[in-house]
Amino acid sequence: MGEHNVEQHVDEKQSQVFMKALLEDLRALAFMLEDGRFETSVKRIGAEQEMFLIDRYLRPAPVSLDVLKHANDTRLTTEIARFNLEANLTPLKLENNCFTRMEQELVELIALARNSASTQGADVLLSGILPTLQKSDLTLDNLAPVARYHELNRGVIRLRGGPLSIHIKGLDELHLTHDNIMMESCNTSFQVHFQSNAREFANQYNIAQTITAPVLAVAVNSPLLFGQRLWQETRVALFQHSTDERSRPQLARNQPTRVNFGDCWLKHSVVELFHDQITRFRPIMIAQPEENPFAVLARGETPSLSALRLHNSTVWRWNRACYGVTNGVPHLRIENRALPSGPTVVDEIANAAFFTGLMLALPQAYGDIATRMAFDDAKLNFFRAARHGLDAQFQWIGGQNHSAAALILQELLPLARQGLSNSQVASEDIDKYLGIIEERALSRQTGARWIMNSLSASGAPAAKDASRRRLTSEILANQKQGSPVHRWPIIEKAEPEEWEDGYRTVGQFMSTDLFTVSPDDLIDLAASVMDWRHIRHVPVEDADGRLVGVVTHRGLLRMMISRADSETKPMTVREIMVKDPVTVSPSTSSLEAMELMRTHRVGCLPVIDGDQLVGIVTSYDFLEATAQLFQQHLAARAHRAAG
Repeated sequence: MGEHNVEQHVDEKQSQVFMKALLEDLRALAFMLEDGRFETSVKRIGAEQEMFLIDRYLRPAPVSLDVLKHANDTRLTTEIARFNLEANLTPLKLENNCFTRMEQELVELIALARNSASTQGADVLLSGILPTLQKSDLTLDNLAPVARYHELNRGVIRLRGGPLSIHIKGLDELHLTHDNIMMESCNTSFQVHFQSNAREFANQYNIAQTITAPVLAVAVNSPLLFGQRLWQETRVALFQHSTDERSRPQLARNQPTRVNFGDCWLKHSVVELFHDQITRFRPIMIAQPEENPFAVLARGETPSLSALRLHNSTVWRWNRACYGVTNGVPHLRIENRALPSGPTVVDEIANAAFFTGLMLALPQAYGDIATRMAFDDAKLNFFRAARHGLDAQFQWIGGQNHSAAALILQELLPLARQGLSNSQVASEDIDKYLGIIEERALSRQTGARWIMNSLSASGAPAAKDASRRRLTSEILANQKQGSPVHRWPIIEKAEPEEWEDGYRTVGQFMSTDLFTVSPDDLIDLAASVMDWRHIRHVPVEDADGRLVGVVTHRGLLRMMISRADSETKPMTVREIMVKDPVTVSPSTSSLEAMELMRTHRVGCLPVIDGDQLVGIVTSYDFLEATAQLFQQHLAARAHRAAG
């Protein structure tokens, strides 16, 4: 959890006071490490669960504050968007049936959140990226009303000096700009916390860096963003872009992003990580510093190091070092942030058990990992896992090449079993959760692969709102049933939707595969596009992608008739296009769109998001939808008659 009570409208003096407190906290941390004050005899695990709130139409439901008020449980808290929640699980000693207990608490918390959401007509969904999200959901109106998030947004945009740019290539390609950090709310994760021995922290942290790639490869669950098929774990690319505050000069110097994997092995202690973060990343939010940490130490107590923890919460390493205090004793944790939310609770706990088992086993099996493997290989493996999941190829110990699935099945699962067994984890837990990882790797069916295979088998285009909603509906149903994702049946047929679900807004069924022309193109080109693509309307865009007109089939006919007997010279689209056409947004209701068509006597409505053309809806689309509605009524009447 990040600190929510931060200062707003900060002046230079406050910033200097905070920086002084930050440096003092770091000196106190170094002193406590040198003095041997950290807990070493206990191993613990913990987790944070992020989730989406969705409405009856499976779209984001911005009702988090009402849900939290009704739930009234301190383990549930806000996340950046009003349609996100976070649950913080109770830390557990790493022994016996700790993973079963973690699963039970998580099931309890999700049930509590779900019951509270139902009072607002909403539900809870675990998904790395919600398939039904639209860019129009990512406005500051949906930013949670918490000072931390507003300061984070102001700080990132101020340092950036302009809008954020997002460019991700996969099977499809996504390229857009955004003027706030709400893109971050597209991502939800299941963050695993592993308590580390302070004396062994450097190697344990390096082990975490090494194993993140294979654990992520078998856990990927986020292949879609705004209907585009991108990486198997698109969150990795999206999170880096969504909080990228680097200015142009910093980009030119290859300054690292606040979301990063790192650039080298850790050599000595956790202090190195904090040195790097403070020198590279200026505070983007501050809070009033607490008592001087050395004064607290002088009383024989343990300081909270609040300034250090606040700054650390605004640097998002995929494996983040965390300082904490339990029963007055300080400890260090490694927080793995790479794993996605979902597909089910049991899948998430299996991922946590796999990560934990490897954290326990690899120091004994591999020794000092920094002497056995090149850091660049570990980093490259991580991005390969995010892109390709179980199809990734890894460079492993000694430069050996392995497929992700083969490495997991042949080498890493036996090691994870041994690590958990040596820590006295119950054999039932080991068999259950690592058995799920084994079956997932054998079947090759991760959450991401299930989504992609379901889209392919159903013949539904990912960009269509209806297909994304069908996916979301099946994810929710399977999630509630609780069976791990490797057992989920592939969606093989796209069922027709009810009007209310599938055609409520223009964005749900508009055409997004657009063929456009520019004002200076020849009319012959526009006519050819209509002929080749069997369409009756062609939008006209300027060089910046802004809509400036529409060429209609009727307009072409009028032009041909008026010039049939005259000498013709080449004409441009500008001379025939309908200027300033009537437009709608993706959120415009279908009934309102139909009324606009009737009132203005037009056959199409370009769909605009901001100032960009994103789709088009035509009278034919409404005719097709009406035909489907009629067929549904006939089928329902026949069913009633047969019954």
